[in-house]
Amino acid sequence: MDAKHTAVFMDRDGTLNEEVSYLSRMEQLKLYPQTAEAVRLINTAGMKAVVVTNQSGVARGYFSEDFVRSVHDRINELLAAKGARIDGFYVCPHHPIYGIGVYKQDCECRKPKPGLLLRAAAEMNIDLARSYMIGDMLKDVEAGKKAGASGILVCTGYGANIVRTDMPAFIAEDILEAVRWILEDRKAR
Repeated sequence: MDAKHTAVFMDRDGTLNEEVSYLSRMEQLKLYPQTAEAVRLINTAGMKAVVVTNQSGVARGYFSEDFVRSVHDRINELLAAKGARIDGFYVCPHHPIYGIGVYKQDCECRKPKPGLLLRAAAEMNIDLARSYMIGDMLKDVEAGKKAGASGILVCTGYGANIVRTDMPAFIAEDILEAVRWILEDRKAR
């Protein structure tokens, strides 16, 4: 069997791109200036770059799953122009209360549950114990911890307003500082 990969799981909105509260138009997509460099460092280090994102706007009828896929295609286009790439996008389109039709469910993929990370690990041969989860909300960090990965909170997006706890392995100003910390942490292990 092939050796398992290490991954850096990342939340999308507020971590890779600016938080706009339900990104529903392509012109709202603005990657943070440091995102491409951070993802390129992940790629260069031989780790998998994986986005895990709750998109309850689908459940609420604000936009479609096709739109979410288009946003992810655009993110990879923007990153490719700067020599970086996301290896996989995993999306939870559900909401247990505000969902419409099939999207109204208490699923295993909605963070803080670890379902998206577990699915990505199975499909991409990822060693969760050697992996990391970066996000701007404690539910991102919690999902990572429940899956067995180290959680890192970034102070962008909603992370700027979170009361700090001892829950994350590290608190970073942004995704680039988080990835640089990961690279140092890997050397120390």
